[in-house]
Amino acid sequence: MGAAEKLYGNGYEDILINEMQAEDYCEMYKLWVNTPGMGLSDADSYENIQRFLLRNEGLSFVCRHEGRIIGTILCGHDGRRGYLYHVAVEEQFRGQGIGKRLVETSLRRLKEEGCTKCHLFVKSNNITGNAFWSKIGWQKRDDIYVYSDEV
Repeated sequence: MGAAEKLYGNGYEDILINEMQAEDYCEMYKLWVNTPGMGLSDADSYENIQRFLLRNEGLSFVCRHEGRIIGTILCGHDGRRGYLYHVAVEEQFRGQGIGKRLVETSLRRLKEEGCTKCHLFVKSNNITGNAFWSKIGWQKRDDIYVYSDEV
């Protein structure tokens, strides 16, 4: 596990960002379930998240306050493009730069892996999520459609 990265200037001296571990799953899943607009499915089982983390080692992170997970970001890539999933910050800690810092941390790691672009998916009715991504400068695309199918 990589060293913890301390967040400065947020008013909380004990907020740390650590590399996500499979052992964090129960606490992360609880945050995701309690985050309005978060889309969860069978793909978010413990086994699938563990496989994702092994395949994308060193790209996903959790943010902790007093040892408790208050933020998450899942990050992976296909060798060309990066993808972000489940960026969540507990409601009482929003607006302090935690989400942005999680994104910056994963993007820095993607760049180190040779990725030059990153994509993410936000449900159209997720008002908080859409506002967050717009606020930190991400561009909403209207020129593509997402298609899905079960395999």
